[in-house]
Amino acid sequence: MWAASCLASCCAACACEACRTAVGSIGRRSARIAYCGLFALSLLTSWVLREVAAPLLQSIPWINHFHKTPDREWFETDAVLRVSLGNFLFFTILAGIMAGIKDQKDPRDKIHHGGWMAKIFCWAVIVFLMFLVPNGVVSFYESISKFGSGLFLLVQVVLLLDFVHGWNENWVAKDEQFWYMALLVVSVVCYIATFSFSGLLFHWFTPSGQDCGLNLFFIVFTLMLVFLFAIVALHPKINGSLLPASVIALYCTYLCYSALSSEPRDYKCNGLHNHSKAMSTGSLTLGLITTILSVVYSAVRAGSSATVLSAPDSPRAGADKPLLPFSKADEEEAKKDVPKPVTYSYSFFHLIFSLASMYSAMLLTGWSTSVGESGKLVDVGWPSVWVRMATQWATAGLFVWSLVAPILFPDREF
Repeated sequence: MWAASCLASCCAACACEACRTAVGSIGRRSARIAYCGLFALSLLTSWVLREVAAPLLQSIPWINHFHKTPDREWFETDAVLRVSLGNFLFFTILAGIMAGIKDQKDPRDKIHHGGWMAKIFCWAVIVFLMFLVPNGVVSFYESISKFGSGLFLLVQVVLLLDFVHGWNENWVAKDEQFWYMALLVVSVVCYIATFSFSGLLFHWFTPSGQDCGLNLFFIVFTLMLVFLFAIVALHPKINGSLLPASVIALYCTYLCYSALSSEPRDYKCNGLHNHSKAMSTGSLTLGLITTILSVVYSAVRAGSSATVLSAPDSPRAGADKPLLPFSKADEEEAKKDVPKPVTYSYSFFHLIFSLASMYSAMLLTGWSTSVGESGKLVDVGWPSVWVRMATQWATAGLFVWSLVAPILFPDREF
């Protein structure tokens, strides 16, 4: 018995040491991968607690202090919001600590890349403490999360525009017939997908015999934006390309679908309501995984963006070169003395995760509208509809501005 106990203790110690070593090595190779893993863990925690923590929250007096106990859905939403609040505070604190880091000799650089066991412990403690705060704090966080989610969606739009224009410039710079043909093929495929998708939107969300003027307006306006993008991109003064216009057109069509599919399931113009009642746990899992991938991609893309997040003294930001060149010996000596600049803003990177925490909470709670109408479905409710359409309009405005701004202000760099 004693030998078995010792063996179990040794195995547990080895397992803990292996986990600590693995987490540390991941952090040294890429801090962003580890932070994304922690963020994915927070989303998984939110989802699990939403499913199982309602009976426990009902028994906590400072949470369930109502004369009449709310429905189970209220406690499910409360669990998600409390985990999200803890996640938001954790990354916001890190954003404050990392503010102003310019080079890798800053002691805070080690905090950003290392100490993962301590950071995971602090994250768990902060999330646990959020279940001790009064309901008023959670209600206030719920209110500001709607605005934070809008900011996160705006960041997504900026990153998408940066990616699309970079993609187009990269292929055009090759100046070969093959790549020009590739541009044309991708553009045509995107437009075919856009118009096919639009046809499905008419079929799903404007059923015959129903007055669906709002849905019809959203779909027709989206098609008008598609044609507007092509006209502006091909204007002689713009001399643009169809690739960015086609990709943004497809994305705007997707946003229209995302908005319309988020309408309440009992809304007569939502043609997907017949399928939603039979939504299985597998499809719900797939929806949550898609949400996680979308949020994590945005955070990682933001963390590596040269145009938005580069530190002032980083190579991507463009440091000034000396007027007189050094000798090779002097250059080697200078390299030893000059610390390496950071390649992206740590502070803004963590701020992206803070906003992503708000956004993911809104997704899991149906934007915290009447939870009774959204039930177990992810991202359903009228606030979600209007946020998605507002995102589409912001995307259209930013894209058109990115095309016409160099013409209107030729002396400025965009």
